[in-house]
Amino acid sequence: MFDERSYDRRRFLRDAVAGAAAVSTAGLVAGAPARAATATTAATAGTARSGAVSFRWWGTSGWRIDIGNRTVLVDPYLSRYDTGLFTGAFDEETPLTVRPTVIDPLVDRAENILVTHTHWDHFNDVPYIAERTGARVVGTLTAYHLGLAHGLPSGQLAPVKGGEVLDFGAYTVEVISSLHSRNGAWSMAFPGVRVSRPPKPEKISDLPEGDTLAYQIRVDGGPSVFFMGASDFAERNLVGLAPDVAMVASAATTSTADYVPRLMAALDHPKVVVPVHWDNFETPLTNPPTVAPNDRRRLDDLIAAVRKASPRSRVLVPEYHTAYHF
Repeated sequence: MFDERSYDRRRFLRDAVAGAAAVSTAGLVAGAPARAATATTAATAGTARSGAVSFRWWGTSGWRIDIGNRTVLVDPYLSRYDTGLFTGAFDEETPLTVRPTVIDPLVDRAENILVTHTHWDHFNDVPYIAERTGARVVGTLTAYHLGLAHGLPSGQLAPVKGGEVLDFGAYTVEVISSLHSRNGAWSMAFPGVRVSRPPKPEKISDLPEGDTLAYQIRVDGGPSVFFMGASDFAERNLVGLAPDVAMVASAATTSTADYVPRLMAALDHPKVVVPVHWDNFETPLTNPPTVAPNDRRRLDDLIAAVRKASPRSRVLVPEYHTAYHF
């Protein structure tokens, strides 16, 4: 039975990570990236100049990466519907909903979709996008079986565990075994895995955590960028990655000990830290991002912790649909 005391909105989903250097959340954008482009509209978000490498935040831990004429997505969740999570009336029976009118203008193409874990705010739109674009879905065995349940062919699904380094020519994707964040009860929402093809999921509780991964993309002649989808990690698995940029999730609880100091040290103090998973992901994907007061405080705390643990790192608090070049 659902226990409200163990959820408290984001406790079960949020991850933490920080940034560095002086950054204020007054306008929710501070600490410019190494090379910031102007914001794009939904209509132009799908375009990319040949040879350009851009990173666009799609809320939660979602990203669109354009590498020349090739596109990689990370945890693309664009439908963003109401489950009651942000109003104190969370309903785990909320039907899964896909909104093509929201997704289609933003997703004109994709060759790979990297899934960190299979909670609904990370996986909900993945099967639809994969079917529409023909993109390969890279994720855990749970993501593989959920893909099959949605009717995707096995040849379009790439199960990984962590440790793989996948070569796509212009870029490589290193898969890192990781951990999901813990809520205030040191637990999480919808734990579990899928070890065989289940019936087609119908409600958000049909999408379990399914184990958690992180990814590092290394662009040929460009940056190395680390992506987290949840605010915990296996410290030893990060040693040696040393990314230029780290996209890190903001933590909703203090259940994970010394989260930011250990993370910054394990990643060898990235040049740029980009906090993610701090927005209200049940509101439309329009700027400025909607942020609950508690989440704004957590974001401030995260930035302060990064500043202390990694003072030479630079923090970028992103806006939706804005093309960043590192």
